[in-house]
Amino acid sequence: MIFIKKVGNQSYILSNPVNITSTAAIVGPKEKEGPLHQYFDQCLEDEFWGEKSWESAESKIVKETVNMAVSKSGIASSDIDFCFAGDLLNQCIASSFGLRETNIPFIGLFGACSTFVESLLVGSSFIDGDFATNVICSASSHFCSAEKQFRFPLELGNQRPPSSQWTVTGAGCAVLTKNGNGPFITSFTPGKIVDMGIKDANNMGAAMAGAAEDTLISHFKDTGRNPSYYDAIFTGDLGHIGKDILIDLASSKGYNIKSNYNDCGVLIFDKENQDTHSGGSGCGCIASVFSGYVYKMLQEKKYKKVLMIATGALMNSTSTQQGESIPGIAHAVSIEL
Repeated sequence: MIFIKKVGNQSYILSNPVNITSTAAIVGPKEKEGPLHQYFDQCLEDEFWGEKSWESAESKIVKETVNMAVSKSGIASSDIDFCFAGDLLNQCIASSFGLRETNIPFIGLFGACSTFVESLLVGSSFIDGDFATNVICSASSHFCSAEKQFRFPLELGNQRPPSSQWTVTGAGCAVLTKNGNGPFITSFTPGKIVDMGIKDANNMGAAMAGAAEDTLISHFKDTGRNPSYYDAIFTGDLGHIGKDILIDLASSKGYNIKSNYNDCGVLIFDKENQDTHSGGSGCGCIASVFSGYVYKMLQEKKYKKVLMIATGALMNSTSTQQGESIPGIAHAVSIEL
């Protein structure tokens, strides 16, 4: 018998909810100073972590975060069927270099800063479809390596406009399994590419807000749910500016999300005391906030139904210099007890 999992235009209900067995999060020194520091498994003292380059440091963060999550799960690495992971570096080398010694089948993913939720929806699909029993989902970013690749060398000391965001140094990892006691991934809504015409690489929140709104509204319409269905709705890294835009866009479509919505980029830093302008960004932002903070809130039953919407800006260092606009993407995953 064939079960049709698709509902509406672009959402999917899993026939067998997928268990999130364990998570782990390692973050950098800036994040250590932020309001969520107590929820992370480890906070680094510096951006190098004993390595010779920022890129090598990010690979080490990925490696140790994955090892920690697997260790917490109690599952032998030989029993992990797939590893789904990605990052912001060219060719996703933070993930591939960090995981090259795992001896686990690796599928590299790229969705810019939406990569972590992308890995969750791909990983849960593999398990629900009986292609896997246990999988790893991971994503990372690093402030210094991202700034060097996408904006300017840090040595130049360029001033950052108020709309700019601070790339999170950190990684998050979740181990998904066929069996367990929850929390469970129950449904997801893959996003469509939405281009708002924004060309400013220092205004990512505005560039991604349209994609977040499109996925959010699609999820509600497809599933028949409304914002009150969830205890909390989190976007990945819209920051303060993008968060306000999304609230306005959702309101214009008849959805009031003010009471139970927040953004991981807003939560991870203290805007007033840390001078992070519009907030946090990067693959590691939603990955570390979910794997550290949100997962613990679910375990403690302070949240029972959560919608995670990871947002990404689909650009590279060349496209913006050539005057291209910055398309956005947003993927949503529903996690419930």
